[in-house]
Amino acid sequence: MTDATPPTGTGPLAKREARLAWGLLFPTLAAVSLVVILPLLAVFWISFKPVTLADLRPPTPIVREDIRGDLEAPGDAATLRYRLRNSSQDQPIRGVTLSDAWPDGLEAGELDPACAIADGRLGCDFGDWEGGQRVTLQIPVTATETYLAGPPATDSPPAMTGSATNVLTSFDFTAENFVRVFDGDEFWSVLGVTLFYTIFGTLGALIMGLFAAMLLNKSFKGQGILRGLYLFPYVAPVIAVAFAWILLFDPFSGSANALLLQMGVTSQAINFFGERPLALIMVTLFEIWRYFPLSFLFILARMQSIDHDMYEAADMDGASPFQKFWYLSLPQLLGILSVLFLLRFIWTFNKFDDIFLLTGGNAGTRVLTVNVYEQAFALSNIGAGAAVAVVIFCCLLLFSVFFFRVMSREEGL
Repeated sequence: MTDATPPTGTGPLAKREARLAWGLLFPTLAAVSLVVILPLLAVFWISFKPVTLADLRPPTPIVREDIRGDLEAPGDAATLRYRLRNSSQDQPIRGVTLSDAWPDGLEAGELDPACAIADGRLGCDFGDWEGGQRVTLQIPVTATETYLAGPPATDSPPAMTGSATNVLTSFDFTAENFVRVFDGDEFWSVLGVTLFYTIFGTLGALIMGLFAAMLLNKSFKGQGILRGLYLFPYVAPVIAVAFAWILLFDPFSGSANALLLQMGVTSQAINFFGERPLALIMVTLFEIWRYFPLSFLFILARMQSIDHDMYEAADMDGASPFQKFWYLSLPQLLGILSVLFLLRFIWTFNKFDDIFLLTGGNAGTRVLTVNVYEQAFALSNIGAGAAVAVVIFCCLLLFSVFFFRVMSREEGL
């Protein structure tokens, strides 16, 4: 006997529910596309283009108008000057024209062959301009009674037109940006600094957060105050705590150097944020100190949800505190620790403001995000900065794939 019942999920009701679900999800998907996917695609697009800061605006003809001389009496002569230029130094502009209202009663002398006055307007056709081209148009003029007796001439700005290819929207691509990124040993040294900062900063924040959570897992007097103090590094403004660290470890007036000198630990002041490799160690310690409260909150919440019956059974069996932590607590915390490691690794790998405020990327602390800033803004090479950003994205994508493969293997999926 043949079963006529349709497979689950293929009936009319299931299809209507699927359409409804996609309809409800569409606003979220659209928002994610606008906020995340489109900027990411734009970065990929720019990374294959020779774009500088000057290329963010399309090439346009620019004009400045002035009169050299005084026109106070009939017959007075002056020069009407137009200074024109191409805003781009390398991109041409096609079909450049100038149009401006001509004042009544002002007689023009010899005009440029490209210009003519008709119907009370000055019109000029300059044809095509090369990149960086400049033109100075000088028209001798003479004032008449009509010009002087009439109402004051209103300033009408001259209008210019022209068409040009925008390097951002053109289909000219190049791999020069990526060649520049990977050329030489500079990239690999920056990548090594980034991995050191990310790995040790992430592990340090997790370990410090774990110890802090273990300390506050028991109820005692003053627990709330201590918990609030633990949260201070994370909730304080980054610019405030960064400059506090700079002042604290200043080689001339910092309290840390004064204390070390008084104790005889060192015979001269230490430049904590200006010497290799100490500067990298200091910014990594700052990363650990500033972001361990996030790990502390998540780990403490997970610890307080663990059933205490198995701890009581372990006490009855004579288990030591280390054995209870290793065999009871740690297996229960592996899930939250893995999630925190993934999030903190991604966030630390993308961290820019902390290092930039502390060292500016100097003294061996330049990470990939600082390299993006230097390429895009310090060197005005937006394409190279976007190429470094694409490299960062690829590194994080590879790490995420590796992480989820390891996690699925551990969970037996």
